[in-house]
Amino acid sequence: MRPLLLIAGIIVLLVVGKLFLFPKSDANSPGTAAKPKSNTGSGGGGGAAAIPVNVYLARMETVENLVYASGTVVPNEEVELKAEMAGKLIKLDIREGSRVTKGQLIAKINDRDLRAQLTKLEYNEELAKQIETRQKKLLDIEAISREEYEITANNYRTIGADKELIYSQLERTEIRAPFSGTIGLKNVSEGAYMAPGTSLATLVQTNPIKIDFTIPEKYSQSIRLGNTVKLNLDGDPTNYSARIVAVDPKVDENLRTLRIRALAQNPSGRFVPGMFVKVQIDLTGSGGSIMIPTEAIVPVLKGKKVFVVKNGKAQETMVTTGLRTDQKVQITDGLRAGDSLIVSGIMALKPNSPVKVN
Repeated sequence: MRPLLLIAGIIVLLVVGKLFLFPKSDANSPGTAAKPKSNTGSGGGGGAAAIPVNVYLARMETVENLVYASGTVVPNEEVELKAEMAGKLIKLDIREGSRVTKGQLIAKINDRDLRAQLTKLEYNEELAKQIETRQKKLLDIEAISREEYEITANNYRTIGADKELIYSQLERTEIRAPFSGTIGLKNVSEGAYMAPGTSLATLVQTNPIKIDFTIPEKYSQSIRLGNTVKLNLDGDPTNYSARIVAVDPKVDENLRTLRIRALAQNPSGRFVPGMFVKVQIDLTGSGGSIMIPTEAIVPVLKGKKVFVVKNGKAQETMVTTGLRTDQKVQITDGLRAGDSLIVSGIMALKPNSPVKVN
């Protein structure tokens, strides 16, 4: 009996402690306010909270397609002045670094022997002319045969041809500037013996000046003769311009590049042959392309996608990209002008997620 009474007493104590120490919260008891029911979840007809996002209105923009290349300054014209004949250099009329005009006499080789031969031929020519004139009169009265007259006439014409040969040799004793330009450093001095092919100096024309540069072969179809390119020199903030005048008809098979030549005016001599120059080529196409911020692009396994706002929800769209700048990407397919493109909170979005445009 005693164990049963002990167990009954413990139960009574537990019940009393429950009533006094842990009173029951009853929403229907007097003085107790009813708690409001939560609207979250799918119960009670509630929906998921809208995600605040920023949007960018897709529109047609001008596509900037700039290509940068390294160029080299090349003289417009350059020639190495060399002697054509052997002989003593009796005149060297040049100052290193000075300008010369086209046709100006630069050097002269001794030609006394040639002039002596020319004088002899002139005397013989005069005598042959007199003989030919007398025999022409004799032929008219049939005093001589036609054969004798033709031999005399041929002798007269032969002397004339010999004179032309001497004139040609005399021209080769003179070295003249083939074009206007600047004389470089001379290699010989007056009084030196000149062998055929001996170099005197280099003549360079630097106004206008040529710029040679190369671009990747994928841009070859965008280059047009007459297009303008921008030039920059190291340490010079000035922007210069040049005009494309020639395009190499073939691509370098080793480097896969296309060689291009541009022509620039250089009246002040700022461009010096051999200098390095930065070239900027603008291959901008038409203004009918859609450009969007780069942060709106989401890479996926099958390509690239973006999110657009339609009926208050985020809809994903696969896109095809083209040119890329430091801030924007060209969209060639997948978007239309006027689409509201989501550019913030993209990582939290799912297809058909409700969004709130800030």
